[in-house]
Amino acid sequence: MELKIIELNANKLNETYRSDNCQMLLKTYDEYYQEIGFHLPWVGYFVIKENQIVGTCGFTGQPKEGKVEIAYWTFEEYEGQGISSFSCRELLLLSQRFDPNILITAKTAPEHNASTKILQNNGFAFTEVVKDHEIGDAWLWTYEI
Repeated sequence: MELKIIELNANKLNETYRSDNCQMLLKTYDEYYQEIGFHLPWVGYFVIKENQIVGTCGFTGQPKEGKVEIAYWTFEEYEGQGISSFSCRELLLLSQRFDPNILITAKTAPEHNASTKILQNNGFAFTEVVKDHEIGDAWLWTYEI
């Protein structure tokens, strides 16, 4: 598997992006990059497996106050193949290569699920309940080096 940057104003007509999920993500990131900016490496990435886009991952923006948040999503038809685990590990490595002192966080729905297991397996620990603009009450996870 590999990561490919979701470019600013990517060509939506490219055959690689023909799926509904890819089209939705390209539109979302065009708007999101206008809001947060396009600052490498703190951007979104497509996850590619066997020349197929199978999910996405990325940072919710540039680090602020020494912290950065990660997020990942595997397209439903590819769930259970380790794609989100791969995404989580790759984002950790990318972040640490760029700034080894940065605090890496993630948010999940306030329930035990596949994502909480992925975070725990990758060295994250539950920190506290926080408010999230999409989730509402969310569990905040912090990477413990």
